[in-house]
Amino acid sequence: MIRTTTRTTATGTTGTPSWNARLSQQPAATGPGRRRRLRRTAEHYGPVLAVYGTLKFIGFAAFMWLLHSAGDYRTKHPRFGGGAHPWDVLASWDGWWYQQIAAHGYDPRLVPIPGATGPITLEGNSAAFFPLYPALMRLVSELTGLGPYGAGLLVSVVASLAAALGIYAVTARLGGRRAGLAAAGLWAVWPGSGVEWAVYSDSLYVALAVWACHAVLSRRWLTAGLLTCVAGLNRPTAVALIAAVAVAALLALCRRRDGILRPAAAMAVAPLGLLAYLGWVGHQMGDYSGYFKLQSGAWAHEWDYGRHTLDVLTSVPVGHFDYLSACPFEDLIGVGVVLLALALLPLLIRLRPPAVLMVYTILTLVLVLGSQQIFGNVSRYLLPLFPLFLPVALALRRLSLTHQLMLLGIAALASGSYAGYGLFELGVP
Repeated sequence: MIRTTTRTTATGTTGTPSWNARLSQQPAATGPGRRRRLRRTAEHYGPVLAVYGTLKFIGFAAFMWLLHSAGDYRTKHPRFGGGAHPWDVLASWDGWWYQQIAAHGYDPRLVPIPGATGPITLEGNSAAFFPLYPALMRLVSELTGLGPYGAGLLVSVVASLAAALGIYAVTARLGGRRAGLAAAGLWAVWPGSGVEWAVYSDSLYVALAVWACHAVLSRRWLTAGLLTCVAGLNRPTAVALIAAVAVAALLALCRRRDGILRPAAAMAVAPLGLLAYLGWVGHQMGDYSGYFKLQSGAWAHEWDYGRHTLDVLTSVPVGHFDYLSACPFEDLIGVGVVLLALALLPLLIRLRPPAVLMVYTILTLVLVLGSQQIFGNVSRYLLPLFPLFLPVALALRRLSLTHQLMLLGIAALASGSYAGYGLFELGVP
């Protein structure tokens, strides 16, 4: 409802309000409006952050309790799931590498291990880890005075909140506010969510990916292209996001809804971040396939058309663990996550979501399941599949809010084990 008011103003000789009078009116005209907008924004998004933050804190507290109760972290190396305190585990494994990059930068090299045979023939090198997250760690450290650990954790927590808001926004656009709240809650308890509040780049990638998809749905093409470009500086699986934005842009061009320039610009800008980093690493190594050689030789991570995934899926159910980098408890969780994703995919297809979400989901699944890797990491690598939350969120919205929160609260408590402890302490995240 628009309200009008009568106001007396100082005027000049022509009867027009003077400049000083107009300036004096400005705060009265815009101040309340600005406060109303802020209040509406808080009322709209506050519950999303409250639901996600509460569920995430429950899972995080359970994770810390399990670490303290078992005490195994005290006997492990700080690089590999150990430390002086339970929370030090959050900066181990990949977190150690990100701290090294934030503090010392890169030195891309392919260094053979003398006499090495088998899948690991090269020394690990920080060039395998993309630069956006450690760069933000360095920036936050400089601005706040926090060390690399504190800066990395702060970046991850803030990014996880941004991701929760994006997941809510995309899901609410397609299924309503109740479904959006449920999807934000699912982001807090999904398998692999233990890395959301750790010195890992996953939360940052999901935040960029979900808002890029939201920009496509809103037909803000340049925003979508720029966010995808930045995501390409964060994780190599941004290939799926780049392809999804390109397909959506091509469809827009065919339908002639948004002109030519904006969708074309999105397609052109989207891959630049990923290509720039891979090109720089290759140039520094003197081999433009150097990044892929490093992943294969130092981490045994390479495209194998799904042979390793199939080996694990047929071995774990019968209790065989003689495949590469077996971690029984973590791999059992990984098998469950893969089966869950494959079960939810047809339900998502049945809903006929926008092309950008469908292409992003299918290609991310293909990239992850088609690669040889430490299989226990699958729950983390599939964490970006937020479109799969949609069928579950639509089912959960039929429940009352109380029952939703009870169900998600139980999952949050359990997530301390399957999404946190199992990943960091009983496997290799």
